[in-house]
Amino acid sequence: MALVSPAARAQVRPRTEAPVPTQTIVNVEQPDAQRTREEFSRLMERYPPTLRGVLSMDPTLLGNQAFLAPYPSLAGFLNAHPEVMRNPAFFVGEPPRPPRDSAQVAVDLWRDVLAAVGVFAGFSLAIGLLVWLIQTMIDYRRWSRLAKVQTDVHTKLLDRFTANEDLLAYIKTPAGSKFLESTPIKLDAGPRSVGAPLSRILWSVQGGLVLIAGGIGLEVVSWRIPFEAAQPLHAVGILALAIGIGFVVSAAISYVISQRLGLIESSHVSSQTEPPAV
Repeated sequence: MALVSPAARAQVRPRTEAPVPTQTIVNVEQPDAQRTREEFSRLMERYPPTLRGVLSMDPTLLGNQAFLAPYPSLAGFLNAHPEVMRNPAFFVGEPPRPPRDSAQVAVDLWRDVLAAVGVFAGFSLAIGLLVWLIQTMIDYRRWSRLAKVQTDVHTKLLDRFTANEDLLAYIKTPAGSKFLESTPIKLDAGPRSVGAPLSRILWSVQGGLVLIAGGIGLEVVSWRIPFEAAQPLHAVGILALAIGIGFVVSAAISYVISQRLGLIESSHVSSQTEPPAV
């Protein structure tokens, strides 16, 4: 009988493996907010529409058992889904907004329009003022340069006269009179003659016709929009018509007065005063 060493006996002995613990997977159903919302909407379709409006305006009623007593299905759904009470705005909906007054809507609309017009008018005024300042500076520099050149010419010309008699004799000549009239500062401060105001009369007529046309356009637009929004247009249209008619009437009165004062000469009068052709 062969003797087996302890090392060989250990190698021959079968190896027993330790048992591997099995892991149990537990499937926990995750809440689906969108599905819960759809189920709640289908449930609310069984009840009057006013119920959802009341719950959206006062979400605390979702936890009021006395209020939910006539609606057992709704109460059971809320007990099974407590997330509805934690976020009522998502599941029930926002409360309905009260209808806005049409007059307030018109006032807000015109406030926005006037604000935009005010911004545009302010921007235009600033641009116009800047352009006017630049033009005034350019004109002033041009006038200063011309006045300096003219003064130098006059000074050099006067230096050539050695006696006062020569200067007076030169002034009496046509060239001397033109020389004095060309000075930068006007020497004769006599009364200015009043010219015929034809340009102002025509400008008044043109401005009046434009304002009348604008007023009529505003009146036509005010007939095609709601009554609340049409009131400001109607007021502006009446004001434009009144101002336009005032311009036209003032132009007519100015024409009559100018003609009576002789500031406007008729064409037949001017033709009679002309000398006959030889």
